[in-house]
Amino acid sequence: MEVLNALGRRKTAVARIYLKDGDGKITVNGKDFKEYFPIPTLHYVVEQPLMLTDNLGKYDIKVNLKGGGINGQAEALRLAISRALTQINEEHRPVLKENGLLKRDPRMVERKKPGQPKARKKFQFSKR
Repeated sequence: MEVLNALGRRKTAVARIYLKDGDGKITVNGKDFKEYFPIPTLHYVVEQPLMLTDNLGKYDIKVNLKGGGINGQAEALRLAISRALTQINEEHRPVLKENGLLKRDPRMVERKKPGQPKARKKFQFSKR
């Protein structure tokens, strides 16, 4: 199998992955993914598409991650892995879609408005 690449985004995080046959090694920015994402919940998020499609330990994944925080990066990586798995085998699509792993989460941080301290918060109103 040739090397497949896919892209995943979440908030301001961008994950570019290169997936090929191997023994299940996931490398993120030159580190093992369990070292890069120290929280066990994020390990589950990253491995979720592989577990749902019974592909855990079948592919080596090399990841370039930029931007965002660790949670956004983990979810961007999850989307990229899901997209790559559907490229490999179209039969994985219904399982991943059912669990909401093929949808790009559109929620972004709302911008700060002028004359306000934050996006929606207003300065305290004084009548007199």
